[in-house]
Amino acid sequence: MKRQNHHKTWAVASIATLALASCTTPEPADTRPNILFIMSDDHAYQAISAYSNHLIETPQIDRIASEGMLFTNACVTNSICAPSRATILTGKHTHIHGKIDNMMPFDTSNVTFPRILQHEGYQTAMFGKLHFGNSPAGFDEFMILPDQGDYYNPEFITNRGDTTIMGYVTDIITDLTLNWLDKGRKKDKPFLLMYLHKAPHREWIPAERHYTEFTQKTFPEPETLFDNYEGRGTAAKTAEMNLLKHMTVSADNKIYPEVAQSLNIKEPSNWGTNVFNNKYKRFTPEQKAAWDAVYGPINEQFREAYPNMSDEDYMRWKYQRYMQDYLACIAAVDENVGRVLDYLDANGLSENTIVVYTSDQGFYLGEHGWFDKRFIYDESFKTPLMIRWPNRIHAGTTSDEMVQNLDFAQTFLEAAGIIPTDDMQGESLMPLLEGKADQWTRDAVYYHYYEYPAIHMVKRHYGIVTRDYKLAHFYYDVDEWELYDRKKDPQELNNVVDDPTYADIVADLKEKLEGLRVQYKDSVGLDQKYLDIYRTRGIIK
Repeated sequence: MKRQNHHKTWAVASIATLALASCTTPEPADTRPNILFIMSDDHAYQAISAYSNHLIETPQIDRIASEGMLFTNACVTNSICAPSRATILTGKHTHIHGKIDNMMPFDTSNVTFPRILQHEGYQTAMFGKLHFGNSPAGFDEFMILPDQGDYYNPEFITNRGDTTIMGYVTDIITDLTLNWLDKGRKKDKPFLLMYLHKAPHREWIPAERHYTEFTQKTFPEPETLFDNYEGRGTAAKTAEMNLLKHMTVSADNKIYPEVAQSLNIKEPSNWGTNVFNNKYKRFTPEQKAAWDAVYGPINEQFREAYPNMSDEDYMRWKYQRYMQDYLACIAAVDENVGRVLDYLDANGLSENTIVVYTSDQGFYLGEHGWFDKRFIYDESFKTPLMIRWPNRIHAGTTSDEMVQNLDFAQTFLEAAGIIPTDDMQGESLMPLLEGKADQWTRDAVYYHYYEYPAIHMVKRHYGIVTRDYKLAHFYYDVDEWELYDRKKDPQELNNVVDDPTYADIVADLKEKLEGLRVQYKDSVGLDQKYLDIYRTRGIIK
């Protein structure tokens, strides 16, 4: 078979050889499916109404679930942005592709699924946030944000030079995507289109059209907002991502630095003040006026209320400010996803296009008093995932299988009729998508987080997760194990690793965990080379 021969080329060829390889000439009627990969940054599954509407309605994103498959146990291998994205592109765990954290550079010699699809005749494009590098391999066209990018008047890196586009980033990324679909797409070729939102990443700056509506809303508090971390280990007690203690009142809660200073509020660092000032400076005069009209009164109300706030009051206030801006960002994402879905429908592309909506990981929305991610605990570890593919996926179906961001590369390659490279570590989701769950054999997933010591101070840990249990080992400067019964304790409040009732389960999971570490070629010993790099860079002593 021709594609099997190409598979051998991808499995053994050097990067230099790949660069010289000729592309397969597509047949006149190439019926392979298009792939639209939609990913938002830090979009918590709790903030998608297909999972729960207690915070927000997301009718456009929900269309993908109602017309396709919703995954309720989708998760990541390492809950942090850039490593997750590298795993998606390569189909490999972070210790294999090398980007174990946001600081490590991405090894551009990695073979990615877009490079393979491009080589096999797909037209490829990427618009939005990649988060690492400035020249993504395997794309005919790209316009990506530098690093984190900006919400307003963002700069873009392109393969034709850098440019700045005025407006709101979520709208702009969608405009670029729609323009490519309308004018850049070659209608005789299948396409891979990666449509990647910056939102709702910190610092959660909404579109102007959502300022008033969302700043006037009050959102339900999570049951664990005032968690004291009893029943858990050192890692939960020492993490630095508590809303009260570690969320900045300036950059995060949008209080002008001069107001915070007048109230003698001590920020965790100068970071929040600097970020607020830098983002505010990006506004045009008209954008500043619109911002001040809504956020100015919020600042004055806070100036009056703060002197009489208890810590509990302040925590509740911070939570509401957080949710108002975070969820407003999602409202814009939802609207814009709808624009793209409408285009597919109006132009006869829906039937033969695989549409994926996901995030690079989960996110804390006040649960356990936290924001951010990083932990193996559910709000961070689990990620939203829904896939639509008419005539292949039965509409309105749900899967609770343990699937990971590790699986995308092989899924897309199989859907395109291409055999993946031998070193990819995921499993194709095709059996699940086609209603053949009996052919799915994975019952546990592996997780490993490395970025410590670093911002938010979440300790290094690795673990195994099944539908029923979660076993994690926190290491490096501690040596602690945690076990959670996911069915009896869904909020993960009680570490039962030392409970005699669970002794057999602990033993079984430790054995399976070691098996996964062998299967995925992981070892804590690999950490030493990264520690040496950190010391060289002055990150740690």
